[in-house]
Amino acid sequence: MIAENLARLKDKIAKKCEKVGRNPSEIRLIAVSKYFGTDAILEANKLGVNDFGENRAQELMLKFEKIGDKVIWHFIGTLQKNKAKYAVKAAEYIHSVDSIELLEEINKRASSLNKVQKILIEVKTSFEESKSGLTNEEEIFKIAEQAKNYSNVNLIGLMTIAPLTDDEKLIRKSFRDLRLLKEKMNNAGINITELSMGMTSDFEIAIEEGSTMLRIGSAIFGERDYSKDWRQI
Repeated sequence: MIAENLARLKDKIAKKCEKVGRNPSEIRLIAVSKYFGTDAILEANKLGVNDFGENRAQELMLKFEKIGDKVIWHFIGTLQKNKAKYAVKAAEYIHSVDSIELLEEINKRASSLNKVQKILIEVKTSFEESKSGLTNEEEIFKIAEQAKNYSNVNLIGLMTIAPLTDDEKLIRKSFRDLRLLKEKMNNAGINITELSMGMTSDFEIAIEEGSTMLRIGSAIFGERDYSKDWRQI
């Protein structure tokens, strides 16, 4: 199933890239593996997927302990300061930095491991209260400027989650706002390259709007069974 799903997904990505004049190699495919076991991750890895995204620090650590650095781990969920040590230990990328305090903690934890942690700032570009991320542009710039002062973090981009809606205009606006913010930051001397945006339901719009990192789960692994105990996966 994973092989067929992956082939179908890569074909869609390639066709969309061709349509909008982009090279598929510009886009990093992150397989969101939350609630899927290590067998599924290793199967996807054998099929050429190198990047895997996890939403919860403890689940990430469980899988990291089993698989290690055979794959590239991305932490993509809301990160509590007291769980930062787990994300820093396992993940090459943390997509969800949303405060100076969390930035400081990540830098401290990365320093203790003699590591430079790649990070993205999470920006809320939708109207939904359930979504996480920063909305205050001044605060976003403040975190970005602070990151320059730390030797153990490397700010590489921005992340957002589009609203859960069938209204394509709202989804597109969410992604476009992130792209425009990236351009504004680069014009201000904050050099970032990555836009982490686009999931199973909206990745084609994200490609059109400049995404460089797609976070896709069910289109690769199938539907999740939330009745499972993630500790047993």
